[in-house]
Order: sequence, then structure tokens, then C-alpha cells
Amino acid sequence: MQQFIIRRFITSLIAIICATTLVFGMSRFLSDPRYIYLGEVGYGMTQERWDEMEKELHLDQPVPVQFYYWAKDVLRGDLGNDLRDNRALTPKLVEKFSATAKLGVVAWVLATIVGVPLGVYSALNRGSTLDYLMRGFALFGQCLPQFWIGILGILIFAVWLNWLPAATMGDGFSIKHYVMPTITLAWLPAAGYLRFTRSAMLEVLDSEYIKLARIKGVSHNVVIWRHAFMNAALVPLTATALVLASFITGSVLVEAVFAWPGIGFFLVQAVFSNNINVIVAVILFFTALFIFVNFVVDVLYGFIDPRIRYS
Repeated sequence: MQQFIIRRFITSLIAIICATTLVFGMSRFLSDPRYIYLGEVGYGMTQERWDEMEKELHLDQPVPVQFYYWAKDVLRGDLGNDLRDNRALTPKLVEKFSATAKLGVVAWVLATIVGVPLGVYSALNRGSTLDYLMRGFALFGQCLPQFWIGILGILIFAVWLNWLPAATMGDGFSIKHYVMPTITLAWLPAAGYLRFTRSAMLEVLDSEYIKLARIKGVSHNVVIWRHAFMNAALVPLTATALVLASFITGSVLVEAVFAWPGIGFFLVQAVFSNNINVIVAVILFFTALFIFVNFVVDVLYGFIDPRIRYS
């Protein structure tokens, strides 16, 4: 186990290095960084200032040296400045990430507690009316676009019924502001959890050791939740970790529809305004987070399924 964790840590570190190299290339090889960061010569900048920026950005050095200085700043938490107001990016990313994490964690909990149990009960009642209803929920959940669900929710519950606010995050933890964005964000992964869990449970329930446990007189709840579900949990575990990572990195559509001040919406605004500093910083953050989540999932496999061997 220890050797496996070390190997996975090394491969994750290599993946992060490759990702940072690609991200650095975005800001260097597309054009002269001075055009991206400060505008062109003659547009609010003197020739002397233009030449000074060459030394400040280390453009007079070879590319590997430029990468060294850039990576050094990133490790110190210096991601540059926002081109719109020339303020430091790191505090802004922390603020945006906090807003996205609050919404993402709530939506992840809702999707998990709805999708996984429904998948189990759908498998236990295979071929029944309840099974078809749950499969219909999964079908609609994966077919209906999130932006359409969000807009429809605003029309019904905010405009027609006036029960919930249409947008924004609200002050503090306002439950009313979380209801529609959370349901909209959790709908699709809940449907995915249902399908994954149902398929995994059906495969396990047909196995020989489950039949043997029932023949030996083991109680129904123990057979289902201790023997069957624990062995079928690897599939929803993988989906859960990746879904949580996608939530935290920001659901762009949901944040845009509900004007949620998260990191995904922040990235969209940066793309439209060609704010390369923000784009590079957010992409780097997304990449590091997904690599970290995959590393954690691989380690958790050994604790959930003792049959897995890492040597």
C-alpha cells in the first residue's frame, strides 16, 4: 500500500508538471506576453516601459529559464494580476472558489443521497413499476439540459409563484438562494448515480456468494447493505469523486443562469474579455484539483475493497 501511494504520488506529480508546462506555453508561445498583459506599443505605453517589461517578465532569458521563474511564482501563490483591474489574482480565486465550493458540496450531497439509494432500490425491484419510474427519472435527468432546467425553475418558482429568488448567492447561507441552483446542479449526477449503482448492484446480486449468503440464512439487510452494496460501491465511488471535483471546479452553465459568483462563471468572463491571466490560473487550478481527486480515489479503493492488491 505504501509503495502504491508513493508511485501514485510520483505519477501525479509528473502529471502536474506536464500540465503546468502546457499552461505556461499558452501564455508564452501564442504571442509576445507583453501584448497579452499590457497592450501594444503606442497604446498607453512608452517604448521605455515596453523594454522594461522584457526584463520583468524575463523575456530576455531562454524559455526554460522563463518557465523556472513562472513556476517559482506559482509555488509561492503568485498567479499574477487580473488584467481588468490589475489586482492580485490569488485572493480573487480563493473568493470565487469559496462560492463554488459551497454550491458544489451541497449539490454533491443531494445527488449522492438521492441517486445512490434510488439505484439500490431500483436494482432490488428490477422489472417493477418502481424500477421503471426510477429509470425514467435517470433518463430525463441525463437528457434535459441543465440550463433549461434552471431557466424553467426560475420561470415557475421565481416569476410565476414568487417562492424563490431568481439569482445571486444571497447574504451568508440563505437556503432560498441555494434551492434552485442546487437542484439544477444535482439533477444530472443524481441520475448518473442511479444508473451506475443499479448496474453494479444487479451484477453483484447475481453473484454466487450473495446466493450462498441467502441460503445460509443471513438477514436481508445484511446481504444487501454489507455484502452486495459494499462490493458494488467502487463504481459510484469513482463517479462520486469525479462529480465532486466537477462541482468544485465550477458548473459554468448553472453559475451563469443563476448569476452565481463562482469560479466557473469567472472563467467564462475571462474568456470573453481575453483575460489570459485568469484563464491560465483557473485552468492550472482545475488540473491540479482533478489530479488530486483521482489520487485520493485510487487510495480509497484499497480501504473499500480489501481484495485489491497494490503490490
